[in-house]
Amino acid sequence: MKRFTLPAALCAATLTLLGACTSAPTTPFTPSAASTAPPTRPAAWAAPEVLVLPSAFSGVHGLAVDQKGRLLAGSVVGNSMWEVDRLTGTAKVFVPSPEGQADDIAIGPRGEMAWTNYLMGVLRYRESDGAPMEVLAKDLPGLNSLDFDRRNGKLYASQVFLGDALWEIDRAGKAPPRLIKKDMGGFNGFEVGPDGMLYGPLWFKGQVVRIDPANGNMTVIADGFKIPAAANLDGKGNLWVVDTRSGELVRVDLATGRKTVAKQLEASLDNLAIAPDGTIYVSNMANNSVQAFNPATGDLRTLTSGKVAVPAGMKIDGDTLWVADIFGFRQVDVRSGAVRDVFRMQREPELDYPFSVGLSTKQIALASWFTGTVQLVDRQTFKTDYIIHGLKAPYDAIPMADGSVIYAEIATGSITRASGKDFARKTVLISGLGGPVQMVMGQDGALYVTEAAGKLTRVPLDASAPLRAVAEGLALPEGLSQTPWGTFIVAEAAARRLVEIDPADGKRRVVAENLPIGIAGGPGMPPPYVVTGVAVGRDGTIYMSANGNNAIYKIRPQR
Repeated sequence: MKRFTLPAALCAATLTLLGACTSAPTTPFTPSAASTAPPTRPAAWAAPEVLVLPSAFSGVHGLAVDQKGRLLAGSVVGNSMWEVDRLTGTAKVFVPSPEGQADDIAIGPRGEMAWTNYLMGVLRYRESDGAPMEVLAKDLPGLNSLDFDRRNGKLYASQVFLGDALWEIDRAGKAPPRLIKKDMGGFNGFEVGPDGMLYGPLWFKGQVVRIDPANGNMTVIADGFKIPAAANLDGKGNLWVVDTRSGELVRVDLATGRKTVAKQLEASLDNLAIAPDGTIYVSNMANNSVQAFNPATGDLRTLTSGKVAVPAGMKIDGDTLWVADIFGFRQVDVRSGAVRDVFRMQREPELDYPFSVGLSTKQIALASWFTGTVQLVDRQTFKTDYIIHGLKAPYDAIPMADGSVIYAEIATGSITRASGKDFARKTVLISGLGGPVQMVMGQDGALYVTEAAGKLTRVPLDASAPLRAVAEGLALPEGLSQTPWGTFIVAEAAARRLVEIDPADGKRRVVAENLPIGIAGGPGMPPPYVVTGVAVGRDGTIYMSANGNNAIYKIRPQR
């Protein structure tokens, strides 16, 4: 899995800003005397309909086939480990959140299992299905890949992206990890061979290598990869490698280093596992997919997949939804539900886990609170114009017609306008907010923002009026959009519902409830984790991203 650079002290700062999130009862909605809602305001809303089908995982990474023949798959963003039926592709949670967060999974010589909690920097372990979970190592940021030496049960693990080191882990969990080697170049999804050597890729060097765990000596086996993400041995003298940028599944002859592309897949590959029968299982984080490849016949079968990975913030323009999908950036045709890739993780090197999207006529703004960035993209060419780095957990951004950009930082509780060369001129528009999450430009020219502490707030951009709370007592409000008749649709993640709010008096009515939204983060993650995206079409249809099952829904107005 590619890097996460979580801003320092983010969780503490966020919790301080948010305070207590409380829920107020909803009241029947009627237009107030001051309301300008046109006659097209619906009397009610239809039940949610699926526009883009659900899928498992929320990004899929490490794979393993255990001694019972079960195919296990790890998800970092989804904070869970899954079991995938090797015949039907049916997937179910195997180790739930948050302990199940897994970037990689390893099976030991006696059937024991270990996995890496990447965002927590923790290595977890259990002897069997019914045995208690243990923590064998902690405080290792970016703990990524791991494997057992099946001859003697020794356990090795690597740090990648948030560190660059290889360790031997004490199986008893009492002694500190033993450092084997540092600064290798990103020793990602590796495997211990029958000779006790470690075989794996160097993400940042385009190589696959062999490392002696006794002394750290490293030998290059093959190079010339774009971004090799993982490697496994087949017991027949071959090392199988997935290249995440090229989307290639490559066979490397260990004796000669000769490379052969065995199958062209899509970019954003993450990991692989080889079953005893020789089947090679490959994960793709942008597709939420696990595929089975038969090296003898060349046949490829998709066990499970999704059209989107982890849909988050959304905006709509005409019949097109623009969706920040964390492991990709997508367009969705609201008439057909067809999904088109704009960017995919690793294929476009500048893409950094987009959690929200903002639109102007000329630009797209992709904000990522994980990486502290706002990426500005030309809307016609899809070329990156600029990336603003070093922000404190930006949850949303809006590119403006004058070339400036407005962004909301949850860790500072502020909204800032950046402009000029390299966006170096920064003007704080408002501070002291209780966790700004999502923003829209209102029909009245003011900025509206949801605050995770429970508010929908109006922020005038021209100082013509003071800041005003439109609604309070909301249950972790996230996604936000304005209807053609002037009300606002807000996703209350903690209550798993959508509400419609009249900006004139704050009255609200429930649009839909018991929704698959409100996914929780693991330890150290802020309460607004993967935001629920909301967009309203020109006909009043509401579109919502569902982070609970990775689907996109539409809700039609009833008149």
